[in-house]
Amino acid sequence: MRTGRQGGKPPWKAEAGVFLAVAFLGAGALGALQPATGIPDEVVQLTQFGPAAGVLAVALLWPERVRTRLAGTVRARRDTAWAGPGRNRVGLLLPTGPLIIALAATAYALLGDGDARLTDPRSLAHPFTLVVLAQLVGACGEEIGWRCYLQPLLRTRFGPLAAPVAVGVLWGCWHVQVFAQRPAYAAGFLLATVAMSVVLGLALEGVRAHRLLLAGGFHTLVNLGMLLTMDEEDGTVLPMLLLGGACLLAAVPWVLRARRAARPGVRRRTAPDRIPAVRHGAR
Repeated sequence: MRTGRQGGKPPWKAEAGVFLAVAFLGAGALGALQPATGIPDEVVQLTQFGPAAGVLAVALLWPERVRTRLAGTVRARRDTAWAGPGRNRVGLLLPTGPLIIALAATAYALLGDGDARLTDPRSLAHPFTLVVLAQLVGACGEEIGWRCYLQPLLRTRFGPLAAPVAVGVLWGCWHVQVFAQRPAYAAGFLLATVAMSVVLGLALEGVRAHRLLLAGGFHTLVNLGMLLTMDEEDGTVLPMLLLGGACLLAAVPWVLRARRAARPGVRRRTAPDRIPAVRHGAR
C-alpha cells in the first residue's frame, strides 16, 4: 500500500487528478446509463453521483487521507478564523439559498416581460416530496466530492477565498453540457457556480459536523428554486445571467464579513473554531 508521500510531501495533485478524472468520466457514464434505468431527470440526474464516484476512487488509493478530509480534520493553509465564527456562519448558509432564488426570480419577473415561470409543485409529473428527497440525495452525491473532499484538499494549499473559487470553476466546468449553450449562458452559469462555491467555502470553513447535509441542503434549495421559478433548462439566457448575478450579490456579504472577521482582535475570539492539525500527517 502506498504511503501517499513523495519526497516528504502529500500527493495532493495526484489526489485531485484522480478525483477529477473519475468525477468527469463517471458523470458521463452515469448520464449515458440514465435512459436505461427509467429514472426521470426531473427526479434526479445520475450524473450527480460522478463526484461521489471520484471520492470512492481516491479512497481506494489513499483511504486515510480521504477519511480525514471528509471528517474535516485537515489543517488549512491559513488561519481558519478568516471566515469568522463557525456557528454563526452555519446559521446563515441555508437561508442564502432561497435568497438567491428570490433575487433571481424577482429580477426575471421585472425584466423578462412576464415570461418568468412559476410552477405549482402539484403540477409536476412526480410527487413533490419524492422530488425533494431525490434532489437532496443527488445534491449530496455532488457535495461529498466538491465541498467535503476537494474543498478541504485545496485548502491545504490555497487560501480561504482562492480554494472555493477554484472549486467553483471546476464544479462549473464539470457541467460540460452547459458549454453547448450560448457563451452568455455558460458565463452566467460559471458565475453562479463560483459565487455559490465561495458562499459554501466560507460558510463551512472550519466546520466539522454535518457538512454534507449543510452543503447538500443549500444545493437542494437552489435546485428546487430554479425548478419552480425559472426556465433556464431550455437554454434561455436571461434567467441564467440573473441567477449568476444573484449568486454574486449573495456572495459579497460573505466575503466582506469574512474579511472583517480576519481583522486583529476578531481572530483571537474565533480561535476555538480553528481546525486542529492531524497528528498522523494527513494534510
